[in-house]
Amino acid sequence: MNTLSKRINSLSESATLKMTKLGRELASKGINIISLSVGEPDFNTPDHVKNAAKKALDENYTRYSPVPGYPDLRQAIVNKLKTENNLDYDISQIVVSTGAKQSLSNVILTLIDPDDEVIIPTPYWVSYSEMVTLAEGKSVFIDTDIESDFKITPAQLEAAITPKSKLFMFSSPCNPTGSVYSKEELAALVAVFEKHPNIYILSDEIYEHINFVDKHESIAQFDSIKDRVIIVNGFSKAFAMTGWRLGYIAANKEIAAANDKLQGQTTSGTCSIAQRAGIVAYEQGLASVLEMKEAFLRRRELVYNLLNEIPGVKTNLPDGAFYFFPEISSFFGKKDADGNVIKDSSDLALYLLNVGHVATVGGDSFGNNNYIRLSYAASDESLVEALRRIKEALGKLA
Repeated sequence: MNTLSKRINSLSESATLKMTKLGRELASKGINIISLSVGEPDFNTPDHVKNAAKKALDENYTRYSPVPGYPDLRQAIVNKLKTENNLDYDISQIVVSTGAKQSLSNVILTLIDPDDEVIIPTPYWVSYSEMVTLAEGKSVFIDTDIESDFKITPAQLEAAITPKSKLFMFSSPCNPTGSVYSKEELAALVAVFEKHPNIYILSDEIYEHINFVDKHESIAQFDSIKDRVIIVNGFSKAFAMTGWRLGYIAANKEIAAANDKLQGQTTSGTCSIAQRAGIVAYEQGLASVLEMKEAFLRRRELVYNLLNEIPGVKTNLPDGAFYFFPEISSFFGKKDADGNVIKDSSDLALYLLNVGHVATVGGDSFGNNNYIRLSYAASDESLVEALRRIKEALGKLA
């Protein structure tokens, strides 16, 4: 008798969380581990946001909240989308969830039936394909590489579309590569979507504000497909609110209502205190966000220069987020001091953890085995030491 469902047995463990867990286990044994595996700003939540949470407690916002979120938070999101992105929505099109991760899952579960195809450019955030599996859909991957800055072409998109295609999902800025699509590049993809009116577009914009080009461009700005675009965003990256679990979607009314319906039967409304803090985060401006972005920009240059000093590592300069996705396939087939062969990116990530005491994530979990992901959401001192350790460990492979 099988105790567990086929559904749960079909899912893989999150690679990013797994590496974080392994790093913590080594750290608990007294080993100094530098973690570059987790996608989390190393900054504290801004004081004005924390103070809003304290005020919410004092005002007794401690009861169930509306399933799609408090109306004034949804209005703050509507205002943000208009002011920052020039996008028009009303609150009936906004559903607030327990983190952008739940928002993504809700969208996929409300759109995808068994055997529907979901087109995903690689590399992709580790949970995308697993969420599709949970919905019994089929992931169709479009491969990219460092030569194209990990961005797809319209021809690649067109070639991936079949009569079963239901959803296209991507992130810009991208996790794990930091790649950012320009308005012109998005327009070229939109021209393809215009020919295929049955395909929806899930646009993960959680790294919107950690963007080192002119400004963030949303694919929802194109009127011809806007009704088919579902924006997923949240507060975790821009406002260093990862633990607050506060995300949302902006979509057409039918899809928003479906997400509301699903959420009403699973988690209901998200944390009331986090929602009240989210209102203040959006209403009091981006000063703290810009300060954090400036630090990430400095670190990006630091890590880029250090990576380029490591023989066998090939990297590009990402335009957003706080990751590098360097190509490391030159180390495949090499052996460590015990004679163990590095067969793939997961082996290399484990080697760097056990020998270099730096936690990274193998690119195979993101759909591109020849790479590893490094987060530079760490102090300058930690980054310098981590890259020194990585260079030294890689130099020991023979």
